[in-house]
Amino acid sequence: MSEPAEERVAPKTRSSAPPTQFYIPAAASLQERRPRTLKHGDTFAVFDHNGDVVSGPGSPEGLFHRDTRHLSHLHLAICDARPMLLSSMLRDDNATLTCDLTNPDLYEDERPLIGHDLIHIRRSKFLWNASCFERLTIRNFDRRRCGIRLTVDFAADFADLFEVRGSRRENRGTLHPAEVGQDTVTLAYSGLDGRRRETQLRFEPTPTRLEEGCAVFDLDLAPQGQATVFVEIRCEPEPDRRTPCEQFFVALRDARRALRNASSRATAIDTSNQLFNESVRRAVSDLYMLITEVPEGPYPYAGIPWFSTVFGRDGIITAMQTLWMDPAVSLGVLGHLAANQAETEDDAADGEPGKILHELRYGEMAMLGEVPFRRYYGSIDSTPLFVMLAGAYLERTGDEALLAGLWPNIERALGWIDDYGDRDDDGFVEYGRRRPEGLINQGWKDSHDSIFHEDGALARGPIALVEVQAYVYGAKRAAAAIARRLGRAERADALDGEAEALRRAFDAAFWDEALGTYVLALDGDKRPCRVNSSNAGHALFTGIALPERAPAVVANLMGSASFSGWGVRTIAASEARYNPVSYHNGSVWPHDNALIAAGFARYGFTREAARVFEGLFDASMYIDLRRLPELFCGFVRQRSQGPTFYPVACAPQAWAAVAPLYLLQSCLGLGFDPATCTVTFTRPALPAFLDRTVLRGLAVGSGELDVLLHRAGAEVAVHVLSRRGDVRVITTS
Repeated sequence: MSEPAEERVAPKTRSSAPPTQFYIPAAASLQERRPRTLKHGDTFAVFDHNGDVVSGPGSPEGLFHRDTRHLSHLHLAICDARPMLLSSMLRDDNATLTCDLTNPDLYEDERPLIGHDLIHIRRSKFLWNASCFERLTIRNFDRRRCGIRLTVDFAADFADLFEVRGSRRENRGTLHPAEVGQDTVTLAYSGLDGRRRETQLRFEPTPTRLEEGCAVFDLDLAPQGQATVFVEIRCEPEPDRRTPCEQFFVALRDARRALRNASSRATAIDTSNQLFNESVRRAVSDLYMLITEVPEGPYPYAGIPWFSTVFGRDGIITAMQTLWMDPAVSLGVLGHLAANQAETEDDAADGEPGKILHELRYGEMAMLGEVPFRRYYGSIDSTPLFVMLAGAYLERTGDEALLAGLWPNIERALGWIDDYGDRDDDGFVEYGRRRPEGLINQGWKDSHDSIFHEDGALARGPIALVEVQAYVYGAKRAAAAIARRLGRAERADALDGEAEALRRAFDAAFWDEALGTYVLALDGDKRPCRVNSSNAGHALFTGIALPERAPAVVANLMGSASFSGWGVRTIAASEARYNPVSYHNGSVWPHDNALIAAGFARYGFTREAARVFEGLFDASMYIDLRRLPELFCGFVRQRSQGPTFYPVACAPQAWAAVAPLYLLQSCLGLGFDPATCTVTFTRPALPAFLDRTVLRGLAVGSGELDVLLHRAGAEVAVHVLSRRGDVRVITTS
């Protein structure tokens, strides 16, 4: 039924929640729903297995564009009944979602109308250019003619993403009456930020009846006959140039072509393990689905549903993990973050000159300042990680011209580290939010309870995290290498000296002999947080750890208290706040493990890196689509059982999706020297589940290789299958 044609003011909600509102409430389990996700650009969609959007408290489902839910309800019915699910599958390249459905027993006035399983419905859906396109193909397998009523119910609440996540608002804008045409419905909302947001639905053929929240199609199907209905949902309506049918096929061609062209840049991976090959294909597909083209190039958005936007830390780490196979991702990340580098002090945004972005949002609440994330700088690690990525990009590509252009941004980032990052001039970088609305903890473990002392008491700030000092060391080493390549020898020597001084001070302040590893952090009183954490592994990742410390750190992380069998826990099981079902205090994060494994390999522990790889690969075999989620629970591995899933973990999540790709690089000891067009394999190792790996299109300088690595007794042999250009391979043991 249509509502009266008058403006409807959205109801008020309860007053704003405390600052913890920015964390994800566990109101509904994503693992229980196991939703189907699609993304293109600034638009993503979360559907149930039937291809519907089921709204309700805690539901993440909907069609979202630039942090606003443009469709909050979508329900397909056949003769007023919900179809039964046959299958629901994403294409391997994530281009389309296909749902196969059939009818239940259908009745009319309590009389049997159509027996079950006689009507087949195939829903094909995809996203392209701020629009969702759908084709419904309905086929009659009955031996008699059937009259079918197909109903599509829909609604748009235009909720801000943070509302969907659980934030409560004092006031909302105005929902407008629907504009209903012959085959088009336009839903609209005027926000308190002065912006009008619209969702337009178009149908083909013209519905039998079309009203504000419902489209009805009366279909007459001959035996073996079929009918097709097209639905087009636009978040940015524009003048119609093609019919929905025509637009569906043009957009489908363009969407598949774009994904194919983007992923073709990447080195191809083929191994002896077909299950791992499937995992790799999903990882690569997820990466390129999550990438959005920003003005500076490709940028991997962090994850669906809650983090489908630019995040500095996530984008940088994702770019680092994929630099070996597609340097263009790093190019886009560096360019975009440089363009958004903070220029002034801004208490509301935790901004300080030279600081690198944490998060960028476009929704109504961000525009109004109801959440601080419009352009937010509240991460302590994005800035040194930005400099590290710049150095890694130069090492991978030799692109001195690009780094010369970025050098002013690098210098500003280094200036922030020294002038603002070190808040008390003790030589370490600490964080503390500039106003109460900002994030409490600003490292990658940003839960309110993630930094604590051995007795479980929360640490008081400003807090110097172990991994942040490691990143600062890595940043100064990277900047020194860049400066030297750019002819700035004096600056390079100074940065190397600063890095070495930090290394000595770090060892003195963070190493704990009794703990057998580095402490988690120093609190505001310089008291060490004597907690056995995965953060210590990041000291190996950047090289700040003294060589003599590495064996103990590796043994600690691979001990039974830290290594669950699936991966390294964020916090060891021996610690006061250990909880395997927590977000950061005992769970297993794939990206964290990938960085730790890279650190293992850096210090020569490639076999331990391979064990981490094996644990995560084994976990992926129990996960839908073989897609590693943002995190999973840290319970100890049990024989013949899979891992325990975390209820609100995002999937796909960029840095988790590509973790297997980085783990492979670490195990193979894969490196590059563009100056000599050389690919290097240092102490290569293969995990137990791989006997052979082929890398195709491995590019360095102007050359390209196809390389085979295979197990040869206890060693790994390397063979060049083909060579294009002047490029060579060196293997060292």
